[in-house]
Amino acid sequence: MNFNGIILGAAVFLIIGICHPIVIKMEYYWGKRSWWVLLLAGLAFAVCSLFVRAFLFATILGAAAFSCFWGIHEILSQEMRVLRGWFPENPARHEYYEKRRAELGDMGKYPSHERLREKIK
Repeated sequence: MNFNGIILGAAVFLIIGICHPIVIKMEYYWGKRSWWVLLLAGLAFAVCSLFVRAFLFATILGAAAFSCFWGIHEILSQEMRVLRGWFPENPARHEYYEKRRAELGDMGKYPSHERLREKIK
């Protein structure tokens, strides 16, 4: 029997499950400017996957790399979730969130991605 598919599926499930709370905590403590940590981790996983000979482990490392890359998008989206009140904000960063809410106005309350992208830049 070949268990590679089951092992890969379980590994990807765990990687995604681990990355989700990491993104939430990173935004909570360090804000969206911590995206570069995910970029470096993703690049490290990607480079490691190039040098691992075992196909299964190289694939798992590649999945971890692209989960980190997706985490960059999620950390930026997480700030908007906090601004909308969907997640708790860090009280130590309350002034920052209030400033962002003032910049965005009503757009911070509604998920209109096109208008938000223009305002976030």
